[in-house]
Amino acid sequence: MISGANWQEGTLGENLARAGVSRRSFMKFCGTMAAIFAAGTPNVGEAAAQSLTPTAEEIADKLAAVKKPKVAWLQLQECTGCMESVLRSGGTTAEDVVLNLVSMDYNELLMAPSGHAAEKALDDLNAEDHILVVNGSIPTGENGAYCTIGGKSAEQVLLEAAEKATAILAVGACAVWGSVQAARPNPTGAKGVDEIIKDRPVINVSGCPPIGEVITATLTYVLTYGKAPEVDAEGRPKFAYDQRIHDSCPRRAHYDAGQFVQTFDDEGARNGWCLYEVGCKGPSTFSPCPIVQWNLKSGWPIGAGHPCIGCTEKDFFDQFTPFYDKLPDIPGIGIEANVNTIGLGLLGATAAGAAVHAGLTVVKTMKIKRSNGEEKLLAAFGGVEGTPAPTVPSQATSQAPSATQTSTQTSAPGSTPAPGTEGK
Repeated sequence: MISGANWQEGTLGENLARAGVSRRSFMKFCGTMAAIFAAGTPNVGEAAAQSLTPTAEEIADKLAAVKKPKVAWLQLQECTGCMESVLRSGGTTAEDVVLNLVSMDYNELLMAPSGHAAEKALDDLNAEDHILVVNGSIPTGENGAYCTIGGKSAEQVLLEAAEKATAILAVGACAVWGSVQAARPNPTGAKGVDEIIKDRPVINVSGCPPIGEVITATLTYVLTYGKAPEVDAEGRPKFAYDQRIHDSCPRRAHYDAGQFVQTFDDEGARNGWCLYEVGCKGPSTFSPCPIVQWNLKSGWPIGAGHPCIGCTEKDFFDQFTPFYDKLPDIPGIGIEANVNTIGLGLLGATAAGAAVHAGLTVVKTMKIKRSNGEEKLLAAFGGVEGTPAPTVPSQATSQAPSATQTSTQTSAPGSTPAPGTEGK
């Protein structure tokens, strides 16, 4: 392994070669990055996706030419879970080397120096151009007394580190939106990085924690191209956060069929049915979890039988708790069990058939009622705020059928909307 401390003269490619990293291993790493960059372009068409997505060869050529990067990696009001996500990702040798190269100038969790030596390392780094990565929220209550480092408040540490930063990455739900610390009543006055740094862009890598490879990919993009990736309205890289979990979920067919887990020990749970009824927030959550997963694609929450809690979304602790309560019923197109009842009445036979087979949904937003009475629009099944939801006939609640029942039974009229008919 090599690190920023013993990086020799020359480019990253030359240092990788000196460290014994083969071209094959480096290309494998770049291929993984290319696949992640492509994850956010599934809906633009194959030709457009190919033109927008860099190839492994292009990434390898550009990244190999990078000179020594300087990175300050701050850890403020957080649990170190984001850094653990990176360290435990089980990446390639090349990935480990790249992360070592960019993380060791200053990282409180990993660096050997402590006390005055650690503070001097950060002061020296702040005097030069560098990339700034931030884990953790910034408490502003009581003049920042809830989190201090070397006698300075977290806010002061952040502002000093950001002054000469050429790129700023807020990594993790805490750094992006404050996460659990900012949940009501937010006693520490926790804020996200872009609420403190307002004079330049902040790249938000959300999640609790984010997938390690997504963190690595975002850093790699900045190092490779010398600029921020294209971001969505929340400042998140589109290559990672441009699609809903629900759209790529391997349990989606059960959602369409009206097959829902009702309790965690029922037959539906054992058969891998849709987790909507037990609180899954996948229909309103944007993340590449089903595609990239964790630990070399060895697992992810829904794959392990647990509903998504929506941790990549803004204020998810306030919006989505209690986590095991289902999302509000959203009328829309959706499940095979209800095509005859709502599909024909809403769109006509042709549109209903297209909706079933193409997985189309029409509801763009849903309103959630917060505990303080405030109504808030939440992106779901389309994600364009202000688009009115269509009116559809009410349906009976769809129950998970037994092994001997089919999923084509329609609901009785005059009851509550079917949970499977909510759209995104």
